[in-house]
Amino acid sequence: MTLRMDLTEEHEIAAADGQRIVARFFAPAGSPTAAVLIVPAMGVVQDYYAPFATWLAAQGFLAATFDYRGMGLSRTNGLRGFRATVFDWAELDCAAMIEATSMRAPGKPFYWIGHSLGGQILAFVPNHGRISKAVTVATGSGYWRENALALRRRAWFLWHVLVPLTVPLFGYFPGKRLHIVGDLPKGVIQQWRRWCLNPEYAAGAEGERARNLYASVKTPIVSLSFTDDEFMSARNTASIHGFYVNAPRTLKRLAPGDIGVRRIGHFGFFRPAFEETLWRRYLLPELITSRAVAT
Repeated sequence: MTLRMDLTEEHEIAAADGQRIVARFFAPAGSPTAAVLIVPAMGVVQDYYAPFATWLAAQGFLAATFDYRGMGLSRTNGLRGFRATVFDWAELDCAAMIEATSMRAPGKPFYWIGHSLGGQILAFVPNHGRISKAVTVATGSGYWRENALALRRRAWFLWHVLVPLTVPLFGYFPGKRLHIVGDLPKGVIQQWRRWCLNPEYAAGAEGERARNLYASVKTPIVSLSFTDDEFMSARNTASIHGFYVNAPRTLKRLAPGDIGVRRIGHFGFFRPAFEETLWRRYLLPELITSRAVAT
């Protein structure tokens, strides 16, 4: 798939605290029928979502990608001493992206497509009421004892050995050199560790305020999860979506055999190979239906 650079713009977006993050906006050839914000997984840079965003633009949507502060194009210096938490990513970076994206498609429906972490943090985004529908992709709670079996042993080692040893030494999590997740700010990895060690993930680790924030979400949510996800089990997926108690929820769990392939996994959905089998068959009807209702 060729990236239409003539219709793609890269901008620095200022969050409420002045921190600037880098975003790309993929515009359709004509007036957009709706806006779509693609919210990244932990450690995944926005380049990974570019083919998907390009395809969305070709369907008539204004699509936006971005990197959280300290990540990808939004990382300006080393992470030692860089202050950021997952809450900063949600409350500041995602909130700024909702504003920046919606202003480029005024009066149009606004969709949130959250990959893994991007579906977990919706509740912590203060202006989530602007969203017409959320689609979570490979999103689960992250509680390590309920992780997919292949990950469980490695998760124990990550949370009980690697993170406690490396973060004090480096001042951040050096995931790139360890070939695990990627480099992460100290505050992010420490908060994420607390979540993953708690049976109720963020809702349990952060207390009643977090539970109430999940309950405040009333946006319709569609979950797309996969039986061969090497990270998230069916229990992880059910758990995190169970906290959105007041949101209409539709959980769709797909097996590779459902679409005639051998593998999808945690990251596969956003690969161009699934344009027809996943993007067009399972995602596009959700956006078109919501778009028709909104108009």
